[in-house]
Amino acid sequence: MKRSMKVGLGLAIAVLGAAVSLHNGLSAQDKKEDAALERTRKQVRMLDDIYKTSVVLITDKYVNSDTDYPAGLAAKALFGAIKKKGWHEARLVDVSGDPVAASNAPTSDFEKAAAKVLLGGQPAHEQVVEKDNKRFLLAATAVPVVSKKCIMCHENYRKVKEGTPIGMISYIVPVE
Repeated sequence: MKRSMKVGLGLAIAVLGAAVSLHNGLSAQDKKEDAALERTRKQVRMLDDIYKTSVVLITDKYVNSDTDYPAGLAAKALFGAIKKKGWHEARLVDVSGDPVAASNAPTSDFEKAAAKVLLGGQPAHEQVVEKDNKRFLLAATAVPVVSKKCIMCHENYRKVKEGTPIGMISYIVPVE
């Protein structure tokens, strides 16, 4: 085995060992909270898949001209209904720097940091915060241009290549 491979393998084993030691050193409460955080991350991935699939399907099947009801507005309405019921918060946020409406721009420090990370090529960004003795997962996932129909309602994205992030979905999900 080459020396570089041995060094790399040794480093990987050391990192894994440190992670196992760190996990084993956690109290039962810490392990329970860690498991809750992992469940919440999984929930965000599921929600993200559902929301993005819905927007793409609505756009594909029902948006045929710039006078049709935009899928983005449907998503915003859905997000509002979900928030009103107390499940979680989700928000469509522009990351291009040229939002259609000022209310679509990043507002929180988390959203501003997430926009930079997503524009840097990462697919997602997250942070755990505590408010009123409750933990929340703040998460943001990239929303790229996936179809020519995207620019029908968003002329400001006309020069953006397919796959480039133009927005994000910003989540606030309780860790339970």
